[in-house]
Amino acid sequence: MEESLHYLLMTDHLLFQKAFLASVKETDLTPGQPKILEYLLYHDGAVQKEIAGACHIEPATMTSVLFGMEKKGFILRKNLNGNRRSIYIYLTDKGRALAKQVESTFRIMEEKALSDFGKDEKEMLTAFLTRMSKNIQGVVSDE
Repeated sequence: MEESLHYLLMTDHLLFQKAFLASVKETDLTPGQPKILEYLLYHDGAVQKEIAGACHIEPATMTSVLFGMEKKGFILRKNLNGNRRSIYIYLTDKGRALAKQVESTFRIMEEKALSDFGKDEKEMLTAFLTRMSKNIQGVVSDE
């Protein structure tokens, strides 16, 4: 079992997440929040549905995660032009600073995880994981 692909992927993900959350422990981030912060760093003012899709979070879950982030002062929700259906999400100054810290911590974690990989190996791993994601997305969209 320990050499099966699904087990290795699951273990690596859990170890990465555990180490990452330990690295940002003082920030009081919950597991779903870092990827949202990083997404908003490059897509500030995105619509909730867009963020949910990009971060692979169910819309109902996204609503509660964003509520928690708003309560902590990381984000603001705004209706533009009186359109109540489209709520745009913006980083606050506090959220932007935290998003930059998250991005830096992700980069450091990746460097540690791949520390004994050569440049070609890193590129191959990225290519393989990208292909795998596309294949899995095809299976999920077929259901």
